[in-house]
Amino acid sequence: MSAKHFVNDPNHAVLTALRSLTLTNPSLLFDEPNKIIYRHPSSITSPSEKISLICGGGSGHEPGFPGYVGRGLLTACVAGTIFASPGAEQIRTCLAHRLPPESKGTLVVVMNYTGDVLNFGMGVEKARAMGKKVDMIVVQDDVGVGRAKSGKVGRRGISGAVLVVKVCGALAEMGASLQETGRVGTLAGENVVSVAASLSRVHVPGRPAEDAKEEEERLGMGIAEIGMGIHNEPGCEKVETDLPGLVKKMLAQLLDLGDKDRAYLKIEETDQTILLINNFGGLSNLELGAITTEVVTQLEKGYGLRPVRIVAGTFNGSLNGLGYGISIMKLVETGLGEGKTMLDLFDAPTEAIGWPAQITRETWKTKYDSIEEKGETEEQETKPSNLRIDPMHLKKALNSGLERLIAAEADVTRFDTIVGDGDCGIGLKRGAEAIQKMLERTKLNDDALVTFSKIVHIAENTMDGTSGALYAIFLNTLAHNLRVQDSSSPTPVTPKIWGHALNLSLESLKRYTPAQPGDRTLMDALCPFVETLQKTGDTRKAAEVAKKGAESTKGMKASLGRTVYVGGEGWQGVPDPGAHGLSEFLTGLADGL
Repeated sequence: MSAKHFVNDPNHAVLTALRSLTLTNPSLLFDEPNKIIYRHPSSITSPSEKISLICGGGSGHEPGFPGYVGRGLLTACVAGTIFASPGAEQIRTCLAHRLPPESKGTLVVVMNYTGDVLNFGMGVEKARAMGKKVDMIVVQDDVGVGRAKSGKVGRRGISGAVLVVKVCGALAEMGASLQETGRVGTLAGENVVSVAASLSRVHVPGRPAEDAKEEEERLGMGIAEIGMGIHNEPGCEKVETDLPGLVKKMLAQLLDLGDKDRAYLKIEETDQTILLINNFGGLSNLELGAITTEVVTQLEKGYGLRPVRIVAGTFNGSLNGLGYGISIMKLVETGLGEGKTMLDLFDAPTEAIGWPAQITRETWKTKYDSIEEKGETEEQETKPSNLRIDPMHLKKALNSGLERLIAAEADVTRFDTIVGDGDCGIGLKRGAEAIQKMLERTKLNDDALVTFSKIVHIAENTMDGTSGALYAIFLNTLAHNLRVQDSSSPTPVTPKIWGHALNLSLESLKRYTPAQPGDRTLMDALCPFVETLQKTGDTRKAAEVAKKGAESTKGMKASLGRTVYVGGEGWQGVPDPGAHGLSEFLTGLADGL
């Protein structure tokens, strides 16, 4: 195992990855010497009434294209080593021996890379010499390389090739002829454009660690490379921008007819389109979702385009590449009649592992009414009380505590990075700043419960994670326990009332967490604060014992939380982050009072 990969032998990685397809789809077979994934003959119904469809290329682009072997898509796929075309003999073997011999012919779909075109072309010619009926189409959808640079080689094939294969696979399953499938596949390829961008190059298993460092340093922080290929090829432009700016540039390359070097396809507002967002392999689903939303939003606002189908995922990857591609296919007439439009073919079912579970046509076609999401304001939800506070005094005390908590964020984050996941300080700061903003913008009244409920609402909607949940439970029960002490006439909220409410709330909190003092949690600061305040009514004394409680967590073995799983020695020298943050707030609160 290396620093970059669990499997460091590239050949082993390829073979075992291909083998896995037969484990997850029992209708597939694997010819290991030739790296061919193909359908079991018995899984193909009426093979004499259908053509075979094959594709292939270098490995490292999974699920493209071995992952697309299955009913409704490919009959077989021939794989090469990582980023290298399979050999002509592998391809000839596939055409001659791994396809139903009684099929109506074979269509080969390849992406426009020199090695793939030459080797598949040679394999096709060998099969033809044997009397096989074989045609080949080449997909070149990348607009990142314009006319000036592409020259005689033409554009590269990238994620748009997946859409072409999907259309051809559906036609083959329907029993279309070789000529019909090839013509529609060519038509689909002529009406799809793609462009990609990445934040870094990928690292190939088996390469030296020095190569990985060089690849990571190729692009500086915050710089994206537009037009990067799926084999680590350089792009056409390096830009330093945010996601909206990057998407804007990419869509301009795809759709701006004023760019004579790249205006390959005219798409008008009235045209129906399919949008495919392709993950290179290294993006989280979270970021991919954000990218998809940005692309769809800009397509509608900037170009008046609302795709009739939108799919996002890893379709034609680039190992662990930290990038994505945008492909847009214009839906044009196939000339094959009802049930065989481009959209019909895209929507057609498939059992291929690499193709995502599809949203049904009925779901896409249904017009869903917009729903107005109503919610009550905090003022409407909170019943007034007779408990009275001095709002300016409360504001001063709270701001003192909140400012001290915000100032402690760096320490809390550092402590939590050592013993947890590093988010405690950021969460506390986010909640504190939100409450501060509310205090600045809102005129507080002297009703303790109405004012306190506003604070609770802000805290529970801005603080997340375990500590956020604990604070939300505690503060909500505190509001309830203040209300049970309400009177029939205006009554000031005294330290005694606060202390009693806090003690009841602490008992309520214990129903939701087993944490006790000594477990290295925020309870080590909260419990002594509440107990001391109830006994003495002295906020400063209570804050002092809370600080001592937080300090006592240094070296304390954790019984709860992520610290339980932390090894090493670093945790022994820092306090519990939650307890420290709470004690800082309480100290500031006491100072403000």
